[in-house]
Amino acid sequence: MRRRFRGVRWRTTAAATLAVAVFLAIAALAFAVAQRHQLEASITEAAQQQASDIATQVAREGAGADLAAGAGDQSLIQLVDASGHVLAASPSVEGEPPVADVRPSPGSTTTIRSAALPIGEGEDFVVVARGVTGPDGPVVVLVAQSLELVGQSTAVVVSLLLIGYPVVLLGVALASYWLAGRALAPVEAIRTRVAQVQGTSELDARVPVPDGDDEIARLAVTMNAMLERLETASDRQRRFVGDASHELRSPLATIRAAHEIATLYPDSGDVTATSRDVLAELDRLDHLVADLLLLARADEHGLRVRSVDVDLEDLVTHEADRLRKLGGLSVTVAAPPARIHGDPVQLARALRNLADNAARHAEGHVHLSLQIHADSVELAVEDDGSGIPEADRERIFERFVRLDVSRTRAGGGTGLGLAIAREITAAHGGTLSVKAGTRGTRFVMNLPRAAEG
Repeated sequence: MRRRFRGVRWRTTAAATLAVAVFLAIAALAFAVAQRHQLEASITEAAQQQASDIATQVAREGAGADLAAGAGDQSLIQLVDASGHVLAASPSVEGEPPVADVRPSPGSTTTIRSAALPIGEGEDFVVVARGVTGPDGPVVVLVAQSLELVGQSTAVVVSLLLIGYPVVLLGVALASYWLAGRALAPVEAIRTRVAQVQGTSELDARVPVPDGDDEIARLAVTMNAMLERLETASDRQRRFVGDASHELRSPLATIRAAHEIATLYPDSGDVTATSRDVLAELDRLDHLVADLLLLARADEHGLRVRSVDVDLEDLVTHEADRLRKLGGLSVTVAAPPARIHGDPVQLARALRNLADNAARHAEGHVHLSLQIHADSVELAVEDDGSGIPEADRERIFERFVRLDVSRTRAGGGTGLGLAIAREITAAHGGTLSVKAGTRGTRFVMNLPRAAEG
């Protein structure tokens, strides 16, 4: 239960409710203060207007002005002379001393707030004093208005806010919980669909993608892309295992057959020929296992290569010499000096794989060349064979893929050489592609140049 309340839905609800609670508290406080200030300003304005009206009467009639008309339970009026004697007062403060000890000059007004007045039950008053010159000389008009209504109104507003505050927060919490659930419904659908995927046999499943282009939609697209990559990797692994098993089974079967024949007919066979055949199959098996291990390492954590200065023209020249020693081929080289950073052993292996592939398919000529560009070096291996159909030019880099022509040749490879060459090229930050040559096929390896200096 505790873990349930830690979920995204509950945290979202709590965060939204807390945010609204803080906002409402600040807003309610500001509203109450603003409402009280507005009421006080209205009462003060009314007292100032009343003092102005009475001052106008006093200026005409003197102390005999009628003060009862503007007085009441919540207000009082006094006329005070320059010496501080009350000349006239409203009925509620007759015989009382001045309610405020302020004497503004004629024509000016002073506003104060006081609680020490002879009427009311200790509530606050606002007092407006206005100086005026009457027939009897300078007089101060004092008008006091009670602020009791302001306090009562503020108390009512605060009470309503205190009652409505938890009700609003409850509504916000429920609405936030419901909306969070609606917003997370696609996530739950994605989770449910992924949970239904059992093993590698159901990697073709895809999660539902909600409408829109928000974070959840992008999450669903990313999940589907991941499932597609896993499906592709799983299919590739299954094909790889099947092809590897087939390729390993062939030399093992040849070795087993040779030994069984030698065992059953010890006097009828040529031991030297049998040993030579077995060693040839063992060499093939050794190369195949080495290639498989290299590709397995590349699949697991990428192919790791050293980074030293490599003179590509030396590698090309050495490989051309090797091909010439095999005999049966005319090998030409066009290799100006070209230096890159890389692993000379791995680069030599990639070049050898390309050269061996060219030698198997050439009619009689192989050409190796280097071309230096602004930021890269192009290494090309071209043969004069029958060429590769355009539809198969990318497929030949897949593992254990061998076209029908190569399968019929006695010297056919395992179908891993081109895949390894591309892995090595990619590990060096380059690209390996195949194009139509002058007559046959042209493999082009582009590698980044080493920085000069």
